[in-house]
Amino acid sequence: MSDERWRSPLGSRYASPAMQILWGERHRVDLWRRLWLALAETERELGLDIPEQAITQMRAHLDDADLEVAARYERRFRHDVMAHIHAFGDQAPAARPFLHLGATSAFVTDNADLVVMRDGLRLLLGRLIAVLGALERFATRYADLPCLAYTHFQPAQLTTVGKRATLWMQDFALDVEEISRRIGTLRLRGCKGTTGTQASFLELFGGDHERVRDLDRRVASKLGFTEAFPVTGQTYARKVDSTILDALSGIAQSAAKLAGDLRLLQHEGELLEPFEAEQIGSSAMAYKRNPMRAERISGLARFVISLQANTANTAASQWLERTLDDSANRRLTLPEGFLGTDAILVLATNIAAGLEVREDVIRRHVNEQMPFMATERWLMLGTASGGDRQSLHEVVRKHSLVVAEAVSRGEPNQLLDRLAADPAFRGVPAAALRAELDPANYTGRAAQQVGEFIDEYLKPLLSQARPLASEAEAAEVRV
Repeated sequence: MSDERWRSPLGSRYASPAMQILWGERHRVDLWRRLWLALAETERELGLDIPEQAITQMRAHLDDADLEVAARYERRFRHDVMAHIHAFGDQAPAARPFLHLGATSAFVTDNADLVVMRDGLRLLLGRLIAVLGALERFATRYADLPCLAYTHFQPAQLTTVGKRATLWMQDFALDVEEISRRIGTLRLRGCKGTTGTQASFLELFGGDHERVRDLDRRVASKLGFTEAFPVTGQTYARKVDSTILDALSGIAQSAAKLAGDLRLLQHEGELLEPFEAEQIGSSAMAYKRNPMRAERISGLARFVISLQANTANTAASQWLERTLDDSANRRLTLPEGFLGTDAILVLATNIAAGLEVREDVIRRHVNEQMPFMATERWLMLGTASGGDRQSLHEVVRKHSLVVAEAVSRGEPNQLLDRLAADPAFRGVPAAALRAELDPANYTGRAAQQVGEFIDEYLKPLLSQARPLASEAEAAEVRV
């Protein structure tokens, strides 16, 4: 392809080859031909006089469509489906009289879109499982490593590195639940005719309603669906696209949360995303190690989330049995939603599998804040030695504010020394105060929660999801 024309970075830089092929023109045309074959085969099975030679020729040309021939037809007819019917008919002349029999354009366009989206969801499910697998290993390894927990990005109490990872994992696990549900409930449009009444098929089968219903069921089965939508207009309900983009947006939201947290933690020097041996962080500042993978996730996630409104508005604006204002929009929104989400998950897997943990930095940050974390226990020690709880609280508050100001200027945390020297705590030995500074005593059930989350929730969920997923091959991350 000439470099003179603009190309979407979703195709040239970000999304995996597997997802690009799913949404590519070649795959779409191959699906159209399989749909025409499934229709003709089923019509023949149900009694229409379609010769075996027609079926044989169609089967022989499912994967060798000449796209240039179809393009020439389209320039003549200004209709993409009719162009491909003629191109297919050139290769399978015995089938020409029977191609597209009883169908409308939406038979191939809508049904093919549903097949691609189903297969795209399976690929994304595989990528979600890969992300969760990498995060599971990370969470297990660091299940009991104490670290600062933050509220409002201010030090609050302690948690563990592994427990924090389960928060990211739970978001992605909810996406697994939703994508699995979308795959399990997705239906084919089926054989519904021009406005959804199946009138053309009823005429073909001489008014036999049961054969028309059977046609719908059999074609759906040939395409790997358990059922077709019970009713449609000319198109399947565009609300389906909206619900699928809701699910893709959900994945983007989960990944953006992960990426945002990692950007903050990389700034703190506690967790760092992978950085390759010859990677350059900045063209000007050679010393920099930027969290560019996480930043790219943030940018791509913002894009995917914005597409959610597109499909919602398309679903809301459809007129009666069909209007064509959805077509150009869907050609953009659906592929970009899937390619963008695929790119996000490729990056997320790469990050999760290569996270660097700076344990010494984490410990230093914990130690800087530990005296503040211990104040509640120190209050109880002071009260047990005969002090007044409210008076002691005021003493702790005043000293804490002074020390916090000093710490913010880079001075060491001397809260313990100040309290040990205060007359209000004279009944509490300094050694007793110091004994309360073990971080492991402040992480609650964090380590246990990691194991329980993985064993009781995550593993059963993934065992149910794996049969629905396509294996997600490793994809190159271009940085």
